[in-house]
Amino acid sequence: MKKQSYLVQFSRRGVMAMAAAAALMVAGGLPAHAAEVSEVSKVRVAQQFGISYLPLMVIQEQRLIERFAREAGLPEPKVTWNQFSGGATMNDALISGSLDFASAGVAPMLTLWAKTRDSLEVKAVAALAALPSFLNTSNPDVKSIKDLTEKDRIALPAVKVSIQAIMLQMAAEQAFGAGQQNKLDALTVSMPHPDATAALLSGRSEVTAHFTTPPFQYQQLENPAIRRVLSSYDVLGGPHTLNVIYATGKFATQNPKTTRAFLTALETADDWIKQNPKAAAELYIRAENSKLKPALVERMITDPDVHFTTVPENVMKFAEFQYRIGQIKVKPADWKEIFLPDTHGYPGS
Repeated sequence: MKKQSYLVQFSRRGVMAMAAAAALMVAGGLPAHAAEVSEVSKVRVAQQFGISYLPLMVIQEQRLIERFAREAGLPEPKVTWNQFSGGATMNDALISGSLDFASAGVAPMLTLWAKTRDSLEVKAVAALAALPSFLNTSNPDVKSIKDLTEKDRIALPAVKVSIQAIMLQMAAEQAFGAGQQNKLDALTVSMPHPDATAALLSGRSEVTAHFTTPPFQYQQLENPAIRRVLSSYDVLGGPHTLNVIYATGKFATQNPKTTRAFLTALETADDWIKQNPKAAAELYIRAENSKLKPALVERMITDPDVHFTTVPENVMKFAEFQYRIGQIKVKPADWKEIFLPDTHGYPGS
C-alpha cells in the first residue's frame, strides 16, 4: 500500500523535546523506534475449497507472508489459516474483526465493498486467479439452462450471494430476457463444492446440477453421465477473475507493510505455480488431502483458461450487473475504486 505522507510542523522547542525523549529511551535501554506504532503480530487468513485457492496453499506451505514481513523489517508474524465453505460466512468473520484477510468470489466482495464504503471500507488486496466455473448436470434432458425445471436442483456455495449464484443470474438474464435474472433462483441450494460433487456423482440426490469450480468440475466430467451446460467464460464474454483477497481499509492503513507482504507473497506464489506445475499439483493434493490423480490436477493448473494472477480481469462486469439489479447500491467508477492502491499499476479491468 502506498504510504500516505503528512506535513507536520513543529516548533523548535517541540523538536528539541522529541530529541530529548528519544535520548532518554536509548539511555533506558529501549530502541528509539519503540515509540513507533507497530503492526500486527498475528495475521488471520481464510480460504475456501478449490484450485483457485492454490496460491494461498503455496503461501501457507512456503511461509511466504512470514518471509516478506521479515524482509520488510517487521517481526515475523504468527499466521493462522481457516477454511470456509462460502463468502457470506467469511464476510461475517471479517466484519466482526475475527479475520484479517478474506478470500472469496468477486461478487461477495463487491457486496461487502458497497455496504462498508462509509465504515470499514473493505477493499480487494489482489485477484487470486482467473478461471472458468462450469454448470454441470447429470440430467440427460438438460442441454441448456432453458431446459431446467422444478424437478432440478442446482447446488452452489450460497444461494443468491455467491459468485456462482450471481453468474447463474447473469446467464438467466441472457437466456430469458431483461428482468428474468431470478428465474432459476428457486432451483438453487446452498452446498459446499466437495459435498455437492459427491451428491451429483452419487446419482441418488436431489442435486441434478452444480455450478462449481476446478477441480470439482473436471472431476465430475470424468464421469460420462455428467455434462457441461455452460462456462462462466461464455456468460462473461471471456476470462474473468473468480476470487479475490480482501481486507478492511482500517487494517490496510494500520498495517501497510503486512498488507504489502501479503501481495508480494501472492505474486511469488503465482510465479512458483507457473514454473512448477507438477510440484504445485502435488502440493494441492497434500493440502486438500485429495484423492485426485496428480496428472489430472497438473492438467487443470496448466489449462490455458486458468490464469494464476493478481491482476483483476473483468471485475467491472460483475459490479455493473450487481448494481443494475439492485444488489449493490453504488457502482464503482472503475476497478481501481474496489482495490487497494498497490494494484493500481496493473492493467486491470
